[in-house]
Amino acid sequence: MSSDLAPTRDGTRIGYTLHGDKNATNRAVLVHSVAMDREFWRPVAERLAGKAAVLTYDCRGHGASDKPSGPYTVELFAEDLEELMDHVGWSSALVAGASMGGMVALAFASIFPKRTAALGLIDTTAWYGPDGAKDWAERADKAVRSGFSSLVEFQTARWFGDAFRAEHPEVVKRCVDVFLRNDVQAYVEACRLLGKADMRAALPRLKMPTVVVVGEEDYAAPPAMAEALHRGIAGSTYKLLSKARHLTPLEMPDVIALELEALMARMPR
Repeated sequence: MSSDLAPTRDGTRIGYTLHGDKNATNRAVLVHSVAMDREFWRPVAERLAGKAAVLTYDCRGHGASDKPSGPYTVELFAEDLEELMDHVGWSSALVAGASMGGMVALAFASIFPKRTAALGLIDTTAWYGPDGAKDWAERADKAVRSGFSSLVEFQTARWFGDAFRAEHPEVVKRCVDVFLRNDVQAYVEACRLLGKADMRAALPRLKMPTVVVVGEEDYAAPPAMAEALHRGIAGSTYKLLSKARHLTPLEMPDVIALELEALMARMPR
């Protein structure tokens, strides 16, 4: 495992980690949820590392990456990923993301289809609906007015099911700690990104092997949104995870790793 910073064309440095053998035949890039960082994907990356090279990274505005002023867009984040893949010498890879990361993965697959060997859309959506911009703006405003601690109870109940929170307090604590460390203005820009993103028109153009996965109890990006992705992407597969909520790569890393392994097996050779 190795970690470093990669420059982008506008000077923003992107923090990343390579798990496994970077020259492995199978390659996967995993994109984290909003207000998280690359550690979000560690449990899944560790399960995949024996079978693939796995690249995890901090989106701009998150983690160890630089936090420039906005505006942020899913297209900008997709361009960051393209430059990161150039930096590590990968021409293509399976690209999978959770929540915000899924929207970034969708944008990447739309803009760079030849570099997307397969697409994993986890706990995500192409569009948050007509009230999305307003809802995300309200969340950003609360962070500005009252601080991140005011959102913790709301977030943790959405992230994880009740039983998981009771049985795995250490996982919940790690996520809360990352959440509280966020830069407020970068978080505001990420919320605006999510509120305005609309990738619906791209779905019919996506021809790469695709899996759509969602938790049965996901209130943040509900199953209906995942079903719309599945219907919109010809040939995609769909998996509904019983009793899971919004951060299934942390709630069910074994299941998510197996889904991504199955997706790798569908990649063109």
